[in-house]
Amino acid sequence: LAQVAIRRTETHTPASAHRRPAAMSLTKDEDIQKMLVCKTHLGTRNCDHRMKRYVFRRTVDGIHIIHLGKTWEKVMVAARVIVAIENPVDIVVASQRPYGSRAVLKFSQYTGAHPMAGRWMPGTLTNQITSKFLEPRLLMVTDPRTDAQAIKEASYANIPVIGLVDTDSPLDNVDIAIPANNKGKESIALLYWLLAREVLYLRGTLSRNSEWEVMVDSFFWRDPEELMRQDEAEHEEWAAPAQAVAATDDWGGQVAAGDASWDAPAAGSGGAGAGGADW
Repeated sequence: LAQVAIRRTETHTPASAHRRPAAMSLTKDEDIQKMLVCKTHLGTRNCDHRMKRYVFRRTVDGIHIIHLGKTWEKVMVAARVIVAIENPVDIVVASQRPYGSRAVLKFSQYTGAHPMAGRWMPGTLTNQITSKFLEPRLLMVTDPRTDAQAIKEASYANIPVIGLVDTDSPLDNVDIAIPANNKGKESIALLYWLLAREVLYLRGTLSRNSEWEVMVDSFFWRDPEELMRQDEAEHEEWAAPAQAVAATDDWGGQVAAGDASWDAPAAGSGGAGAGGADW
């Protein structure tokens, strides 16, 4: 009977189930290459004893290298946990680190989660008197060390926590740890982009055969001062040709005025002729 059941499951397995691992394996290779470009594998010199399972090796400089295969697997697990929650608003994504603020907002935009970028208001999950009191079913943090207050309140309220953890990050009260470099803006943006894409894949809003048209660059954090400098530089580039055109127009007007005065008779020529006649 067991053999018959196995044969039935093999014969009645849909073709999409056979195609899906191949598609995911292709995306896995591409995703790991993107992680290498964004330096997701670079850890710190210190390593927590609970993070040793995610460390691949240690460089000569003492920097721990994170195993990107395990990082990708943990991203897939976290995406399945996020999809399991019916109402996306019940997911709170927090980031007190500035590099993760834009990525959190973009992730929430595409998945429907509730973003908490910037300072975490103490008592958000525990103080019912406050107007910003929340009762989420899942909490996701960018750095367990900077978001320690949010994790502590989640532990009081029995809320599961997903966290981006580095080699020196504490894993207390973190249920699903995604080992990665959580100090670089490119690495944080890429991980949130991968999570958002996988969530859309699992919800069925995006087909695995087609690529996501949203670029990873839109998740990158950008310095406001640097953006202001770029705007000023572009303004100067646009202003310089306009000034040059205005200068050429003024020069042409001066030349035209000179030509007109050249063709006109001299002011003293008539007087000179009359004087000659009189002379």
